[in-house]
Amino acid sequence: MKQVIASALLAVVTAPTLASDINVSVEIPRLDVAEYHKPYVAVWIENSKNKVVSNLAVWYDVDMRNNEGEKWLKDMRQWWRRTGRNLDLPVDGMSGATQGPGTHQLNFSLAEAKLTDLPAGKYRLRVEAAREVGGRELINIPFNWPQADMQTFNKSGKTELGAISFTINP
Repeated sequence: MKQVIASALLAVVTAPTLASDINVSVEIPRLDVAEYHKPYVAVWIENSKNKVVSNLAVWYDVDMRNNEGEKWLKDMRQWWRRTGRNLDLPVDGMSGATQGPGTHQLNFSLAEAKLTDLPAGKYRLRVEAAREVGGRELINIPFNWPQADMQTFNKSGKTELGAISFTINP
């Protein structure tokens, strides 16, 4: 009986390390400006032909009356042109409120991120931010799919985005 309990506990403890998932860390820098507005941010994955294969997150003013927060989504130009204008917003599980300065974690299972059935090839994680009375910035993190082992990719923005970290744990 003790061996069964020990085996069950070992399975529970090691299960998270065996999980197949992706994690994205997005840093929103603290800016010293007269009029600060939280940025709208979109996170997605596209293939080498610039086709979106997975929308992961879009942060905007979801609580604005009459869905007026959606009006400024087009300021995230690449995301809007590639996929945003074709979405029926808000998207359950993807849309969320804008985030203030700090590091924000996004975690997805490979199935949730629609990566399980992707053909082998070159892809890129894209993170775009746009801020009212501010600027716009787009970060691209290239990666190959599938990954045999856990791998982390890092890139830093210069203005509207800080450090971006993307980990694939197949």
